[in-house]
Amino acid sequence: MNPLKLRELLEAVAAGARSPEQALADLAELPYADLGFAKLDLHRELRNGHPEAVYAEGKRIDDLLEITARFLSAHGRVLVTRLSREGAAALQGAHPQATYHERARILTAGEPREAAPGAIAVLAAGTSDLAVAEEAAVCAAWFGHAVTRTFDVGVAGLHRLLGNLAEVRRADVVIAVAGMDGALPTVVASLVAAPVVAVPTSVGYGASFGGLAALLTMLNGCAPGVGVVNIDNGFGAAVLASRIARRMGKPAEEAARQPALRSASMASP
Repeated sequence: MNPLKLRELLEAVAAGARSPEQALADLAELPYADLGFAKLDLHRELRNGHPEAVYAEGKRIDDLLEITARFLSAHGRVLVTRLSREGAAALQGAHPQATYHERARILTAGEPREAAPGAIAVLAAGTSDLAVAEEAAVCAAWFGHAVTRTFDVGVAGLHRLLGNLAEVRRADVVIAVAGMDGALPTVVASLVAAPVVAVPTSVGYGASFGGLAALLTMLNGCAPGVGVVNIDNGFGAAVLASRIARRMGKPAEEAARQPALRSASMASP
């Protein structure tokens, strides 16, 4: 259940096209649908603006088929991350309209999201980082944002980043993806006014410790304005960037009402 579908349901009841009993049945699975092996959070989009995504690793194909079908029924769309080619083939067999983004290992199906405020730039230090960078880019686009991709601009050749800086500076939020030394987000944060979401990747030789070296570099960067997500977590970076961009795009009067509403609720007995 998302805001659009909830509004359509309420309007149908108001118009007499749907009875209160039928609407109650539609809402019976809020806040979650219990499939036995999974409890699907159908209420999440109403709470925080993004529906629950499906993390495919470790799930059986039969489980993915049932979960995906239920989310499509509830939301009209679904996002599946870390999906293998085999899993994608099975889901596309059940939902021919679905799209598999192979490099990102993401499947999207259903109605596209309405345009969201805020442009997001996704940067990758090297071509080896593209799987994670594409995960972030595909997710951000699926959330409704305008997304630009600037790849292979790591600090080993700083002129490549500087040559694309004008486009990067037009973004409202920047996602910077890097493995090895993980220095790219700090450099970017020193050159742009937008907040930077840093994503360490597991790319690198032995002493990179599977991305730990890049993670520590990003956490210890000297340029302020950087938020760091977990290693290889392109999806998490896209969600954080989207939430920042959406808040930036809210009308000033709406943002001003939020503290007043919170104060009123805290003052209520």
